[in-house]
Amino acid sequence: MLKLKNIEKEQFDEYVKNHKTKSHFLQSLSWGEFSKVKKNLTPYYLGLVNEEDELVAATLLLEKKLPMNKCYFYAPRGFVVDYKKKELVREMTKRVVEFAKSKKAIFVKIDPDIIRKSINYLNEEKENPDYEEIFQTLKSSGFKHQGYTKNFETMQPRYTFRIDLTQSLEEIEEHFSKTTKQRIAKAEKLDTEVVIGNKNDIKEFYHLMTLTESRKDFISYNEDYYETLYEIFNGNKNTKATLFLGKINITKTLKALDSNLKTVNNQISILPIDNLSKSAKAKLAELTKQKENIQNEMNKYEEARKEYGNEITLSAHMIIEYGNKAWVLYAGNHNILSETYVNYSTYFEHLKYCKEQGIEIYDQFGTIGDLSKNNPRLGLHEFKKKFGGDYVEFMGEWDYITNPLFYFVFTKLVPIYRKMVRNKSKKELNEELNDKEKEIK
Repeated sequence: MLKLKNIEKEQFDEYVKNHKTKSHFLQSLSWGEFSKVKKNLTPYYLGLVNEEDELVAATLLLEKKLPMNKCYFYAPRGFVVDYKKKELVREMTKRVVEFAKSKKAIFVKIDPDIIRKSINYLNEEKENPDYEEIFQTLKSSGFKHQGYTKNFETMQPRYTFRIDLTQSLEEIEEHFSKTTKQRIAKAEKLDTEVVIGNKNDIKEFYHLMTLTESRKDFISYNEDYYETLYEIFNGNKNTKATLFLGKINITKTLKALDSNLKTVNNQISILPIDNLSKSAKAKLAELTKQKENIQNEMNKYEEARKEYGNEITLSAHMIIEYGNKAWVLYAGNHNILSETYVNYSTYFEHLKYCKEQGIEIYDQFGTIGDLSKNNPRLGLHEFKKKFGGDYVEFMGEWDYITNPLFYFVFTKLVPIYRKMVRNKSKKELNEELNDKEKEIK
């Protein structure tokens, strides 16, 4: 007979980390502890054990307290179980639901990273042959599918790009778009560099995150959020958070540009002064244009140095490692000197780093399913696509409803109320601003 029980933290984390199909940092001990500290959630580390007390499945359950002594539970990226084993999934569901009911939960949410289908860099589609059977197993277990969302409406992204790092580096680079290769090459020619940071660099990382988020008209987390995440993930032997900083040293870049300028001037000097042929005139015009562009670039870097100093961090990314996978969890970029393409070289460097560490799956952590031209997230999608990974679609969220009345109130009526409050606040703010304008007039 199988039973569900609280598992000692280290045993739980080792089991999840080494699970063949369901290892995910969102099910790790580190994420549970981080969620407790920064998200005000209560983590439970639960395991399903057989009569020999051996683990056959596990899950991190995060409890969110609600009014009236209610709560709900969330298992990020789903239970750590072999989803092809129907009876095991059903038994795990049954035991988790019993646990949830004992805590007066109104529902249990899961969002397994079970792939529905993927599309490779050649636009070849591959469906998961086990998908429909797994879907029906969850449905028959009592879960209700929440639909195939297209953007970021869910707890975790339903779409992502993944790169298979078991390929050779040459194969991986071959799948990059032409422009990506060119931009990485330009960043290298400008003598930019990518370095691994430490805790002291969180402040710079946070600064770039705020610049990035302000361009998108929202601010998500404070500096302490990222610092705590970094500390907790690096305080656990099974997880790791690494900062990659893409930098430009103006002096070194100007030296590289000056070398290019000398090369162009030398090419101009060897052209005959008199009686230029048609092809020579075209060559002169081309070289003159190159010279002007280099000089304009040099002037731009000089101006940047006056305002920001000689060394500027233009890109900062946080990578999470757990088990055989790595995730590009956060990425921030400066507002200036985007033509250096340091963001591209930063991605390339931590991709190579992950491969050197023996990571097998490199996940760019989130993109969209709605690829319409007016989608404001399309630029993010196109950027990540350029690195040639598989465009992956997961199955989405499932809710097991344990209290239908409170579930309806929480998921339907509360969002309507919150929207009304927000709209009322906006209306009152606009009226206040209009009154102020009238007073000024």
